[in-house]
Amino acid sequence: MTDRVQSRHASHTKLVLSATLLLALPLPAQSRIPLTFRDSVPAWLAATHVPAVAVAVIEGGKVTSIQNFGELRPGVPLSPRALFNVASLTKPIVAVTTLRLASAGKLDLDAPLDPDWIDPDIQSDPRHSKLTARIVLSHQTGFPNWRWRAPDHKLGFVFDPGTKFGYSGEGFEYLRHALEHKFGRSLQQLADSILFRPLHMTETTFGWNPRADTSRFAFGHDTSGAPLDERMRTMDQPNAADWLVTTIGDYAKFGEFVLHGAGLARPVFADMTKPQVQMEGKPGEAMGLGWEVMTGPPEDPVILLHTGSDDGIKTMILLLPASQRGLVMFTNGERGMDVVMKILKTTLHMKELTP
Repeated sequence: MTDRVQSRHASHTKLVLSATLLLALPLPAQSRIPLTFRDSVPAWLAATHVPAVAVAVIEGGKVTSIQNFGELRPGVPLSPRALFNVASLTKPIVAVTTLRLASAGKLDLDAPLDPDWIDPDIQSDPRHSKLTARIVLSHQTGFPNWRWRAPDHKLGFVFDPGTKFGYSGEGFEYLRHALEHKFGRSLQQLADSILFRPLHMTETTFGWNPRADTSRFAFGHDTSGAPLDERMRTMDQPNAADWLVTTIGDYAKFGEFVLHGAGLARPVFADMTKPQVQMEGKPGEAMGLGWEVMTGPPEDPVILLHTGSDDGIKTMILLLPASQRGLVMFTNGERGMDVVMKILKTTLHMKELTP
């Protein structure tokens, strides 16, 4: 990922996860998600210069509809087989993989990670002993989003671990190293055995699979709709925070799985979906374990949400565990979040808040 991509990704994620977002308006818990947005999407895409959007609808805990609009590239309609870099939607996958290990008794969420991994950059800082899987998954490591932004390009603490929220891709990468050393398996191998193969997510990889058909890849587009010259992160450069490559169908299976409890013991699922740390100045917005946890209306009191943003790629998953509903949305345009917000307003009667 280029510095330009990382910078935009960091700023956008902080905006979405800790500044704006959504408030659910009354919608009967058992009502179906309306698909009336379908008639409006072409105009929304044209107005925002977003080439395409894929939308998966989950109702009653089942994927009931997958809609594809626009073009993968000029003259090529978007199809369900399109492969997207879903940016930070990588993190919920890593979170659930980690929580499955904890649920099986193979990992203690509150045990220090340092027996398995200490980054050389913080070897001499005793605060590394405070890092745990729980602290990573709730974004309380004290790390910056990416170390390359530091003057010396080295990892360091910007606050004491476990004291407050601070969104960090570095934290998830730290956890990846710890898991890989502890279990002697790559993140891809762990996720394959725990999630991808059991859920038949056959098109999902950490980074681009060189054996895949490049013509299926959804390259990002800028605000004018021009394609971006993107350097693809491959599977030999895995990242636990970014660049999961998947299809809308595969990721929708994951959303469905989470609504059914993600194969977790009840206490672990409860931990995942309850606030672990509040976001400063944002009542009703907190981080759970790997998910933003928002306060919804009485019929859907918990909203699980995550977004993804790299240059020219904007993605979102939103789940309502109580009513077993959800939406997964992938776009390949810089203004894709504008389209996502319009779909949310139309389908789940949600409105945008201001910072």
